[in-house]
Amino acid sequence: MARTAVAYSPFVPNAAVADSALTAVSLNPGTSNGHTIAKADPELTVLRVAVGSTGGNITIKAGTNPPAIAAGQGDLVVNVSANTISWIGPFESGRFMQNDGSMLIDVAAAVVPGTITALRVPRNT
Repeated sequence: MARTAVAYSPFVPNAAVADSALTAVSLNPGTSNGHTIAKADPELTVLRVAVGSTGGNITIKAGTNPPAIAAGQGDLVVNVSANTISWIGPFESGRFMQNDGSMLIDVAAAVVPGTITALRVPRNT
């Protein structure tokens, strides 16, 4: 199955962003139908994962070598508790970058309902 694209929601330097202004994507549970962030910038990427009544694992997939020379460290698996919002990241491109420049995120089948938001942290103003 195809992965669901997650577009970046940028933080605004020297300002505030309302939570309602972020672009949240529904979680698609099951490892065959995860998410992708195209043209990812892992060191500047933070994920906001909001989970409803059922928690579970969010997996940031190890990249492909090259470019991810530290992909051998494996996937990052984060257990997200039910009825919470978790912040995950930033990440290392040397571990998580795919050869097409994307990052891949899988969601355990039990994690529903919920949303995922990718935020790009600004480096300068």
